[in-house]
Amino acid sequence: MFEPTHLESFLAVARTRSFTEAGQRLRLRQSTVSQHIRKLEASTGRRLFVRDTHSVELTADGEAMTGFAQSILDINNRARRHFAGSRLRGRLRFGTSEDFVSTRLPELLRDFVREHALVDLELKVGVSATLHEHLDAGELDLVLAKRPAGDERGQLVWRDRLAWIGVTATRIEPGEPIPLILFNPPSITRSVALQALERAGLTWRIACTSGSLSGLRAAALAGLGVTVHARGLMPEGLSEMPASCRLPDLADAEFVVMGARTGLRGAAAALARVILANGDRLQRMGP
Repeated sequence: MFEPTHLESFLAVARTRSFTEAGQRLRLRQSTVSQHIRKLEASTGRRLFVRDTHSVELTADGEAMTGFAQSILDINNRARRHFAGSRLRGRLRFGTSEDFVSTRLPELLRDFVREHALVDLELKVGVSATLHEHLDAGELDLVLAKRPAGDERGQLVWRDRLAWIGVTATRIEPGEPIPLILFNPPSITRSVALQALERAGLTWRIACTSGSLSGLRAAALAGLGVTVHARGLMPEGLSEMPASCRLPDLADAEFVVMGARTGLRGAAAALARVILANGDRLQRMGP
């Protein structure tokens, strides 16, 4: 029998490729995560990771263990739910940024609602900056969104690089203002884009603004300009602009789950745990 806590640590390391980030995700010390991996490797008699000072990679046996570990934990959780039953009830006001509309988040929410039938889930979709405002105003209980620069609140789901994206037909002429497609303010990606251009001493013009990701995507597909988006959540039909465009580097985006300042409790805490355990599924588009 494999210890479930060891399997949870293994999957966290496999998903983040980092013992440090795995510990942060599980709220464990890095040394504890390392101990769990050593014990799991001892139980299997196989090496599951190849690691050095710069990287952590799965071995062939580690790749195989990812499927086994998830299956074991899923069965364990189903058995626990069957015999314990869900005691959660009440209203859960959950906000998510539009970045996740085309990911597997709907599947996670469907499974959560099925498991916790007495929880009344209210869903709000919007841009990250606005969702943080609603959370601070007490209008939401939990948010899944990008974290503003300098804000240390929330639990990190994953970190991704922001990129300039558009279509190949979009032309960035040297010396000409860069045509931008941006969210209406307040917007985290809007602020990141404008600050990067200012630091680089480049001029720009706003060719299109929209309050929705679908609006930005439509404008970009039409070749009106370039926009900024996380690489792991690239909208369909768009791609990263080539280096020949000489656009400035952008900061990383930190995607977090964040609750009210009073802390996470009840259904909000339960949904946060589901999101943190399935962060890798939220990075993949399509089926």
